[in-house]
Amino acid sequence: MKHPKTVVVTGASAGAGRAAALAFAQRGADVALIARDAAALEEVAAEVRKSGVRALSVALDVSDAKALRAAAQRIETELGSIDVWVNNAMVTVFSPLDDMSPEEFARVTEVTYLGYVWGTMAALECMKPRNRGVIVQVGSALAYRSIPLQSAYCGAKHAIRGFTDSLRCELLHDKSQIHLTMVQMPALNTPQFDWA
Repeated sequence: MKHPKTVVVTGASAGAGRAAALAFAQRGADVALIARDAAALEEVAAEVRKSGVRALSVALDVSDAKALRAAAQRIETELGSIDVWVNNAMVTVFSPLDDMSPEEFARVTEVTYLGYVWGTMAALECMKPRNRGVIVQVGSALAYRSIPLQSAYCGAKHAIRGFTDSLRCELLHDKSQIHLTMVQMPALNTPQFDWA
């Protein structure tokens, strides 16, 4: 798909998500921006609109499957058929495992892994009737090589890889024209290190 018309980016308020949203806008795509921080989303939306395209900010938590599904329907109504869905939202905790609470570990898993699953499900619900679209999972080198002090995040990235490989097999079996990819990012200078 050379020129997508409507792109969804989760975790779009900063870092790699913000950069992806701006890059798609510069290539002429309308962009739906999803993240929790409404004010930060509006700042990115204003930057996206400078490229002469439409931007839609949707403030929600990707760990909420129902909210993501409703967002996908709203995006299709307001911007048109979703061509590309980028799952990028994440949280992490820098800590030895024995210093983490179960709630902290669960939160990383709910956002960084299940947020991708719920986003993929929402995207597929829109794309399957048309039998076209692209889903991008923003992964990490940590999906292959885990490191200390980020057991929850590394576990989530490994889980995304396993989930994506399994879903890819299902799409191939169905001879689907929906494309699925996982981009394995290196360490990047993003706000995650300050926020975590």
